[in-house]
Amino acid sequence: MTLAMSLGMSIGVRRTLWMMLGEVIGVASVAAAAVLGVAALLLKSPVLFEVLKYAGAIYLFYIAWGTATKIPHSLHSQNTSAYKTRSELAIQGFVTAVSNPKGWAFMVSLLPAFINESNPLAPQLLGLLLIIGLSEFVCMLIYATGGRSLAHLLQHGNNLKWMNRIAAGLIAFVGIWLLIS
Repeated sequence: MTLAMSLGMSIGVRRTLWMMLGEVIGVASVAAAAVLGVAALLLKSPVLFEVLKYAGAIYLFYIAWGTATKIPHSLHSQNTSAYKTRSELAIQGFVTAVSNPKGWAFMVSLLPAFINESNPLAPQLLGLLLIIGLSEFVCMLIYATGGRSLAHLLQHGNNLKWMNRIAAGLIAFVGIWLLIS
């Protein structure tokens, strides 16, 4: 969501749609892997799940610290040429989704409960992937559109600096929540 918002701010919603395509494919891949076996592996090894949980929390604290201490620059000074092609944007979205430890933890802990072992797996998995993909796309579209609107507001005064600090606080809160859950 953060990537969708920042790209919406810097390159616009239309170009961000390519990143969203890659992100939806990546999230669907994570969801399918969670349903098809990763959940079973982690449920058989609770220690591995705990290690992943703490690693995810540490990663969130790292991201929060980096966001809070980042020196904000003007949105117009960002290097948007780093995303030259549609395929680069789609790959960025896919890699972001697949490498997100929070996404893995969420999918592994939530999705297996929605599978009924007495029914065929394929239709259940397809239904889950359609619902997850559609909701992911709609949420990213909202963030990208909101990011485009926020770009004008954040250009004035210290607004960008405060936005970074608020985002860092929210990320740290999720890290604490992950630790105590």
